[in-house]
Amino acid sequence: MKKRNVSAKGIFNWSFLIIAFAIIILVNIIASLVYVQFDMTDDQRYTLAKGTKEFLSNKSKFENRISIKIYLEGNLPAEIKLFRDAIEDKLRAFKDLTGNRIEYVFINPNNGSESEKNDLFKSIYKEGKGIQPLDISYIKDGEQTQLMLWPGAEISYSNSGIIKENTIQFLPGTKPGNPLSLQDVNEVLENALNNLEYNLLSAIRNITLLEKPRIAFLQGHGELNYNQTIRARSVIAPFYSLTEITLNDSLAALNDVDGLIIADPQTPFTDKDLYIIDQFVMRGGKLMCFMNALHLEEDSLMSRGLTNTVRKNLKLGDMLMDYGMKLNENYVYDVLCAPKKVPFADKSLMPWFFHVLGTPSPHPITRNIDPVSLQYVNEIKFIPSDKIRTSSLITSSTNSNKTGLAPLVSLEMPLSFGNNPKLIDNPLLEKNKICLAGLIEGTFSSSFANRIVSEFADNKNSNYIKQSKAEGKILLVGNGTFIANKYDSIINEKTGQTMYRPKPFNDLKFNQTLAEMNKAMYYGNQDFFENIVDYMMGEISILDIRSRQIDIKNIDKAKLLTMSGTLKIINVFLPIILILIFAFIWNFRRKNKYASMKNSGQ
Repeated sequence: MKKRNVSAKGIFNWSFLIIAFAIIILVNIIASLVYVQFDMTDDQRYTLAKGTKEFLSNKSKFENRISIKIYLEGNLPAEIKLFRDAIEDKLRAFKDLTGNRIEYVFINPNNGSESEKNDLFKSIYKEGKGIQPLDISYIKDGEQTQLMLWPGAEISYSNSGIIKENTIQFLPGTKPGNPLSLQDVNEVLENALNNLEYNLLSAIRNITLLEKPRIAFLQGHGELNYNQTIRARSVIAPFYSLTEITLNDSLAALNDVDGLIIADPQTPFTDKDLYIIDQFVMRGGKLMCFMNALHLEEDSLMSRGLTNTVRKNLKLGDMLMDYGMKLNENYVYDVLCAPKKVPFADKSLMPWFFHVLGTPSPHPITRNIDPVSLQYVNEIKFIPSDKIRTSSLITSSTNSNKTGLAPLVSLEMPLSFGNNPKLIDNPLLEKNKICLAGLIEGTFSSSFANRIVSEFADNKNSNYIKQSKAEGKILLVGNGTFIANKYDSIINEKTGQTMYRPKPFNDLKFNQTLAEMNKAMYYGNQDFFENIVDYMMGEISILDIRSRQIDIKNIDKAKLLTMSGTLKIINVFLPIILILIFAFIWNFRRKNKYASMKNSGQ
């Protein structure tokens, strides 16, 4: 009887063990075939943005297969391995939506003979036009070790027999002989993780574009030239065909243009120019105006301490008013502002209320972007109409105000308000906010409807359009220079021609004055401009990602330094202690169980 009980118990134990192993194996098989991820973060950083899902799910965006080769594989440091795994996780999520339309493979570039590796390095480097290498130095087994990574990918797409290829740079490259230490790579990785989805989707969007919409920068009225907008143009050039256009009284000048940018005009528009732009809007063209109604001499202000402003009388503002928005001939000043260097003040750096840091609204164009730098910005007013929808994109803060028309500007103004300036009564009221950038959408009536003779308007050969054919979009920013970059020139040794390039410091993203003082102030001008163009041209899939806000929790280094010993002890010994406690409890229960069985058998 006792042997039978022991035999039955043994069979039960072995059966239980086999079933447990079978379940574990089955779960692992299912886990390898099905990708499941639960995002428990507050900012949903591991969940694909809505725009990403819509883009990838839409087969009309790309029907053929996209191939991606990622050159980040092999014996990697733990930090880089985590980043490599994050790339694979993101691509898995992409494949869940696209199926076989996306294929990817990870390649170890350090496999093979020296000659094979060198050939591969040359092919992916492409003489500086491909993936840039990243050298990392770290200590391994007590010795200084240097590792060269190729933290990028090659992406290719075939359409109608034409193969398009491009590269993705996940991590920035380093100069030869100047490796990045592993200790400093964490900040780079955090930034790369935040931009991972954006970089992948941008590359896919770029390579699958069959035809790029055409956007023109208007010239002929003193607008910002090519040199002043190199940086702004470079960020939208992968997705749009850019050109410059001077109207020259040609009614057909804008016939092949989808979007028109008018940036900081200085001289008045003629009626012919306005008519050409008006008919462009009536045909459904997207109009983006960045302009000031006043002219101010900055040199006079700095040398004399005050200066007058002069009306530009551009006439373009009158046409915009017919559509539904007005650019006032005043300046907005705000406590939320950038600093200014002044030579004769007690402090060389003072808050300059006329350099407004515009507050973004929840609109998709401006959601979650950094404050927008707007110097000497004009107020924008909407004119109510049943035919249009209005949106305030950028506003001042609640502690702001506006000048009278064509004001006198003085450097002494900030000093007159003291240390705790109140620029308006009740500076916490939301109604104090002033619109600095606005958008109108809907159907528009021609600005020339009541200004041209009926013989011309009713003549079919004139092709005059009285009412917009489709829903249109017009955007106005009360500042013309928010996309302007500083630039320098170099001489092309082969041709002898002068070439221009933006200065290395990105003044669309950072405040240079504060950066030189090791103080951070970030601008959202570049993101704002990119979002403007994408929204106006109907490409909103990328907006959610570019404007996505990821909260990075910084490590308290002082606390880590004081608690590092305790944390190491906990990490090393706590698991061992838990295992020993578990073993003691298990052994104690086992002894009691067999003791009771022995007693019952007796």
